[in-house]
Amino acid sequence: MKALVYQGPRTVEVADIPDARIERPTDALVKVTSTNICGSDLHMYEGRTTMESGRTLGHENLGIVVETGDGVDRVKVGDRVCLPFNVGCGFCANCEQGFTGFCLSVESDTPGGAYGFAAMGTYAGGQAEYLRVPWADFNCLVLPEDAAEKENDYVMLADIFPTGYHATELADVSPGESVVVYGGGPVGLMAAYSAHLRGASQVLLVDRQADRLRLAEQAGAVAIDDSRGDHVEQILDLTDGGADKGCECVGYQAHDPQGDEKPEATMNDLVASVKATGAIGVVGVFLPQDEAAPTELTQEGKLPFDFGQFWFKGQRIGTGQANVKAYNRRLGRLIQQGRAKPSFIVSHELPLSEAADAYRHFDDRDAGWTKVVLKP
Repeated sequence: MKALVYQGPRTVEVADIPDARIERPTDALVKVTSTNICGSDLHMYEGRTTMESGRTLGHENLGIVVETGDGVDRVKVGDRVCLPFNVGCGFCANCEQGFTGFCLSVESDTPGGAYGFAAMGTYAGGQAEYLRVPWADFNCLVLPEDAAEKENDYVMLADIFPTGYHATELADVSPGESVVVYGGGPVGLMAAYSAHLRGASQVLLVDRQADRLRLAEQAGAVAIDDSRGDHVEQILDLTDGGADKGCECVGYQAHDPQGDEKPEATMNDLVASVKATGAIGVVGVFLPQDEAAPTELTQEGKLPFDFGQFWFKGQRIGTGQANVKAYNRRLGRLIQQGRAKPSFIVSHELPLSEAADAYRHFDDRDAGWTKVVLKP
């Protein structure tokens, strides 16, 4: 089968690899019809992780079940399914509590598994023609009858829509509150979108790319360009002293308008721009080690964090990857009923054969490349 294979920093290629297949009775085999390029894929693409050469990328996947193992009962051949990027067993202590992003049964040295992701197990990614899905009855979200016509909406349930929503959950966004989101990539846009779904009275989004800022306004947010003056002061002015809640959707590769990396920048800006007693949700990726980070401290995954100011303001922080299954069914119902249309962020639909060029454009932050959906 054809698949997008990671060959080293900024080198990916579509190649012929052995076909995905049923390996255990609880597996399903899915013919992939949509698979997204995620900002997290770029961390691996750029060589900033421990991703091994020869692995298939892709953790935002949707497709049609073409085969099931003998132990699969609920999921049927022909079902159109969306797959959480988390691989979960459904029965370990963490999965039982809903923390499917931290499954203890996965083939990984750390809690949590994912398709085609560094340090999160050996599971192949879905930027391919076919994908093996472990524990299929648990992991497959069977989609409703409108799935084919709304496929670009439903594929967002694999990661970025639930992850953006998770940011607002970690920040405990409530109706009538003001929310500031740092980062206008797909997850940040989904966080702003989700804040409105949760009833926020005012949403502000900080970025510096014009195409992202336009989409932020389309999502109902006030767009703040941090390359034009003091964005923290703008937030304080617009929110009468600080936003009630904040969302970090950038992560460890945060940088200033000049392109210099400052991994701590968004965290400290959130402390400054969220009011006293406010809450911050952090879904941007931060790594325990990053050899390419700008300082010895940040290479060890440590940040010069304004903890004194954070403590003095009585703020609180929630962190970690989204437990997608906690949200995907409910968010899917919003799509089905026409209450949510997350595909507004999609800029490109491309065949798998053009994936390598798509990675290059997306990584270069070329204008207009906001979200790519590959169609194997």
